[in-house]
Amino acid sequence: MKKTALFLERVYALYTRPELISPDPLEFLSRYTSPADRELAALIAACFAYGNVKQILKNVNGILGQMTGGPYAFITQTPPARLRRIFKGFRYRFTGEEEFCAFLCAVRRVLQKYGSLENCFLQNYREEDGTVLPALRHFARELRAGADLHSLIPDPDKNSALKRLNLFLRWMVRKDAVDPGGWERVSPAHLIVPLDVHMHRIARKLKLTKRNAADMTTALEISRAFKKCCPDDPIKYDFCLTRFGIRDDMDYQNLDELK
Repeated sequence: MKKTALFLERVYALYTRPELISPDPLEFLSRYTSPADRELAALIAACFAYGNVKQILKNVNGILGQMTGGPYAFITQTPPARLRRIFKGFRYRFTGEEEFCAFLCAVRRVLQKYGSLENCFLQNYREEDGTVLPALRHFARELRAGADLHSLIPDPDKNSALKRLNLFLRWMVRKDAVDPGGWERVSPAHLIVPLDVHMHRIARKLKLTKRNAADMTTALEISRAFKKCCPDDPIKYDFCLTRFGIRDDMDYQNLDELK
């Protein structure tokens, strides 16, 4: 594991740079200095982080462009009927206008109940749990309560890796040259890797897991492996590793050459 830790630290030092963010929905977060706006922009960007990255960026840019005055003011002050008018005909892959408007109304309900997404998350966050998983499941249940959000918020009671919600947490909890942070009451040590097919492939190449399924069990296993390398901030390796195979100028062969 020492050899792996040295390799990961090298990759982190070389590739955790703001100029390598694009193309990534993370780039939208730099628009917002207000924590209230940033957490909402982050949730929207993360929930739509599926499919072709160019289409993801086009879609999220279009959504945020409609939110004049900032996401917080727009979501909390726009009546449902007006939301439906603004987003009439909305379609992004599996997400249509009805689900998206229900999602925005669900977010508003959570804001009215808790004051912020962070406060909602903190309701079930306990350091002794060791990971954010219990709090993350509660957070997803709160958003899904009474709303059919099947394409945006996965069922937290299944063994899904909850990749997009873990991506959202990485952005909001971690703070370095790329992740902006803002949620200071959640420890980075408890984060879970945002696991998709791409990250799963890299983790298998690095022998961080042998499991075939990109599910929550695998995500926790990979996160534990990262934690052996960096106990206080294990998910810091997510950004730098996932540049390989995403950016046109960084492929898997480049990653192998660093070993």
